[in-house]
Parts: sequence; structure tokens; C-alpha cells
Amino acid sequence: MVKNISVQPKDIYKDPYGYTYSEMVSVLGENEAGKIYRELYSRSKNTDKYRTITIKEIFRGVDTQKYAFELSDGYCIETVSIRRKTGTTVCVSTMVGCPVGCIFCASGENGFVRNLTPSEIVQQVILVKGKVNRIVFMGMGEPLFNYDNVIKSIHILRDRKGINFPTDGITISTTGPLPQMKKLREEHLKIQLTLSLHATNQRTRDSIMPHMKGYDIDEVVQSVLSYSERHNRSVTIAYLLIPGINDRENDVKQLGKWFRDKNVLINLLQYNETDCKAVRRPNKQELVAFRDKLNKSGLTVKIRESRGGNIKAACGQLVSRLNRHNESVVPKKIHIAGLEKESSNNDGYSNRLKSNKRPYTKSKIRNGKKGESSK
Repeated sequence: MVKNISVQPKDIYKDPYGYTYSEMVSVLGENEAGKIYRELYSRSKNTDKYRTITIKEIFRGVDTQKYAFELSDGYCIETVSIRRKTGTTVCVSTMVGCPVGCIFCASGENGFVRNLTPSEIVQQVILVKGKVNRIVFMGMGEPLFNYDNVIKSIHILRDRKGINFPTDGITISTTGPLPQMKKLREEHLKIQLTLSLHATNQRTRDSIMPHMKGYDIDEVVQSVLSYSERHNRSVTIAYLLIPGINDRENDVKQLGKWFRDKNVLINLLQYNETDCKAVRRPNKQELVAFRDKLNKSGLTVKIRESRGGNIKAACGQLVSRLNRHNESVVPKKIHIAGLEKESSNNDGYSNRLKSNKRPYTKSKIRNGKKGESSK
């Protein structure tokens, strides 16, 4: 086997969760690589010396737990585990913060700080308790803006010498950046894919997701349908219903035009409470009425029930209040269309869709209502 000269033994010993078995073998040889891999994925206490993230706190709900993980640089992320009859689903984060700025989501309220490494993504799954049979990339951050590290983490998770996690049990949820969608289409992974759409026209989507303005909504939709056709599998469309904004007859017609007779499931979502007061949560009657209209249009629709709202662990609520305050951190620029310029709410959009973003700062930890500590 050809030795990987770009990776040194010290790199692997320092952070082994970031490497596949074959990468380790190419640098350390089969005996040493086998020994380390057995230690990493046997859940023994010996693996503590390899970990670069630690459990800061655990918030406990009825069937949901939220883990606050502290990273080696002091920043914190949040990860959610949901206990189901068939096993445990883990919702992992891919960034500290988020650059997309969805008005209904707390993850981006402080901007974007940095991408997580493959190791930091993998360790979230390792440290969660329970028999994990589903991994969803739906936590903090836009997974496809951290493309290489997310794909690398999936290869590590499905490595036969490690967890050997089935690809069918992995879902990426994305806002649909086009260059990365095209790359994902060509990956030989056959993971599950969810598109966060939330609108049927460009103007509304740009208002709800201000930093996705550089991506044509029709092209985004076609990219997810192309993925479905290429891999012969169903895709999910996440649609957060905002009364008076994206629940009109024209929205029903456009969703039907795009997805009728396609291998698509539409998940209708309710807004989960954050600091944003611009979005009104639809009541049950409004959700059912919109679902029925979509069903009559020939679409397959499901109303998704959120879990973990009582511990701020539901969709859109992950932000980690444990991050330090007082010293300003300037979010890094991502050189992707639509993300280098600041968004504006002065383009004729409804004032109801205005958002208020604050930069990350550092100081003493400030906690709201805590759950049960892990310590």
C-alpha cells in the first residue's frame, strides 16, 4: 500500500477520529492501525485520551436529550438524540454558528464562526448514549458549506473497521447550494437527502433565507430532483409553514408543478420558538388545511411533529448559549455566491420577515434554565 506522505503519525495520534482505517494503515501499518481503531470504537474508557470534544452539559427531556459539547478551542456546539421504538436518532452539528441566516433558526443568530472537523462530527455520534440507528445532519450549520469535512465524516462513520454505519441510515438536510449539490449527486454514497425549501418563489425564499439569494430557486429544486433520479431514491422537501407568507394558493400550485409524480415526500414543519418574533407558528388547523390542499394536488405530505421543544432541542433551536462572550469574533467569509455581501431587508420584502443578527462575543458563561448536568 502506498504511504500517505501528507499525513504524519503524530497527526493521527493527536486526533485519530478524523481518519478512515485505510488512511491509518497507509501511515501506521495494519497492526497499529487495527489497535487504534479497536480502541476508538469499542467504547472503552481508553478512548478518553483521543477525544477532542467533551460533554459540557446534558439537557434531558422525555424522549429527547440535548448535548452541549465543548470543543478544543472553547466553543460549544449542540447535538440532539431522540429515542424512538426502533433505536436512537442523532442530530449532529457541522459548524459553530451558521452563515445562512434563516429567520426562524437560532443557529445563525450569532453568525458563522468555523467549520467542524471530521473528527468533531464523528465524536458527536460516539459520545451520545443509546443504540444509534439514524444519523441526521440537521444540527447547527449548513452541511454542504462544510462539504469536504462532512463527506469525510460519513466515510469514517461507515468504515467497516469502525462503526460500520449503514449509509441508508444517514440523512443530510441542506438549503441547496448548487455547486455542492452537483458534487453530492456524483458521490457514491446513496445517503438520504432533505432539501430545506420553505418557499415557492425567489422573493419569499430570499426573505426567509437571506444568505441564499445567489441561488435560483428553480435550479435548487431541479438539483434535488436530479439527485433523486441519479440515486433512485425518495427525497424529502422540508417546508416550514408561515401563515400569510408561504401558504397561499399559488404556493400549492407551484409545489404541485414541481413535485407531482416525483419520488418526493413533503414534510410540513411548525416554527419552534426562538428569539425571532417575526414568524408566527401555525396552528393545527392551518397545517391540516394546507396539507389537505397539497394532497388534493397529488402530493405526498406528512406533518412532522417536532420533539425536544421543552429543552430547546427542536428544529431551529440549537445555538449553544454556553459560548463565551466579551471578545468579538469576526465570522469568516465563505466564498460562495450570495454569502459575501450582507443581506438587506429593504428590497420591498415584508417587514414581518426582518431578522436581527448579532455577532459572536466571548465572556463568562451565561446559562438560561439548565437541564441535568453531565458532571
